[in-house]
Amino acid sequence: MTEIKQEFWFVVGSQHLYGEEALEEVKVHARDMVAKLNTSGLLPYPLIFQEELAVSADSITKLMKEINYRDEVAGVITWMHTFSPAKMWIRGTKLLQKPLLHLATQYNESIPWSTIDMDFMNLNQSAHGDREYGFINARLKKNNEIVVGYWENKDVQEKIGRWMDVAVAHNEGFNIKVARFGDNMRNVGVTEGDKVEAQIQFGWTVDYYGIGDLVAVVNAVSDEEVDQLFAEYGTLYDFDYADYDKETWEKHVKVQARYEIAIKRFLDEGGYTAFTSNFEDLYGMDQLPGLAVQRLMAQGYGFAGEGDWKTAALNRFMKIMSHNQNTGFMEDYTYELAQGQEAILQSHMLEVDPSLSANRPKILVSPLGIGGKEDPARLVFDGKAGEGVVVSMADFGTHYKLLINEVEAFEPTEEAPHLPVARVMWKVKPDFTNGVKSWIETGGGHHTVVSLNVTSDQVIAWAKLVGLEYILIK
Repeated sequence: MTEIKQEFWFVVGSQHLYGEEALEEVKVHARDMVAKLNTSGLLPYPLIFQEELAVSADSITKLMKEINYRDEVAGVITWMHTFSPAKMWIRGTKLLQKPLLHLATQYNESIPWSTIDMDFMNLNQSAHGDREYGFINARLKKNNEIVVGYWENKDVQEKIGRWMDVAVAHNEGFNIKVARFGDNMRNVGVTEGDKVEAQIQFGWTVDYYGIGDLVAVVNAVSDEEVDQLFAEYGTLYDFDYADYDKETWEKHVKVQARYEIAIKRFLDEGGYTAFTSNFEDLYGMDQLPGLAVQRLMAQGYGFAGEGDWKTAALNRFMKIMSHNQNTGFMEDYTYELAQGQEAILQSHMLEVDPSLSANRPKILVSPLGIGGKEDPARLVFDGKAGEGVVVSMADFGTHYKLLINEVEAFEPTEEAPHLPVARVMWKVKPDFTNGVKSWIETGGGHHTVVSLNVTSDQVIAWAKLVGLEYILIK
């Protein structure tokens, strides 16, 4: 998928009261800060200093309008170098339609006690300006992010970087389009949802296609294209023939290669960045897409099984936020209940995201057991270890709700020679009993998105931006 190119504007608040000489010094400080922040290596997107200081209602309104207008600008970071009367900010802040971060810092790290005078105090009064500016944002209910601390500190820069990822994902969320190949799995509750409300609240577009629409594209893929992609598989994965002869095994794998080419072509031509499939709706397909789906998720496309478009869109959203690192669609399967070892085995019928793989995946062909189709090929691997979050989106009829559980993933230590799917293991927080009970009690679904790169704070920051109810289990 194409790289997302975005930038953030750095807007500095002050006022004309202090004179032009003081405002020039404000600019000097701001330029130095932006230059050093951009070279820190901790900001995922460039920060652009706006030379026109926020010193009047007109200048602020003009800046905010420009931020809204420019597609390449993902959000704004504001810094109150001095006191900046809040009434000047009302019109512009009300108009702002992109994420806002208030950086509560000051240029100097420490108070220069041996030289400090009133000129220094008037010029460097961020503590004063932060309160005035913070008041108006709170009154306007902006749900803006606030990062506090000295701007050269690593932890402060990391917080800014994480917020940038949230802001970009939020804006790109309005470009998420989900293609549903078939409908939802019959009789399953959690996969249902109000598509119109999802588009209004989150920006997600969800379109239905009959499986025949995809089959037509599959049938148009050439054998040469399939052979070329199959050769690529050999450079990336181990081949496990198991009980199949080589010719039969390759035939089954090449079906998935054909699916991968076709689904990608279909999605790209329609501008779709996420999709769903359903094993109950495979008319004209030889296999349930497995390896094909895993490969596409690794490329950044969102996915969820059984027609679960909400989780597919959420998957794409969290992939944007995580730069497609260690993030994927997941499903709760089996408990480990040995005392002191309690955990949950996560997997799916086929479609576990290889971005979560701790080892070189192997391609395996094995019966699916449901769907009544040929034995599909899939990637098999063990999941990585790490601290992460697992997130579920549910439609409660009156509103959407986001369930967030902090988890600790770990690499399995026991072999599973008869398990023909990838597996991910994790322990839920705060502990197994309370974590699982809270998830069930508050309506968390069995389809989720897990990320070992995204934090719960980032997910919550997005929930606040879109007015989404959330529950954090930690």
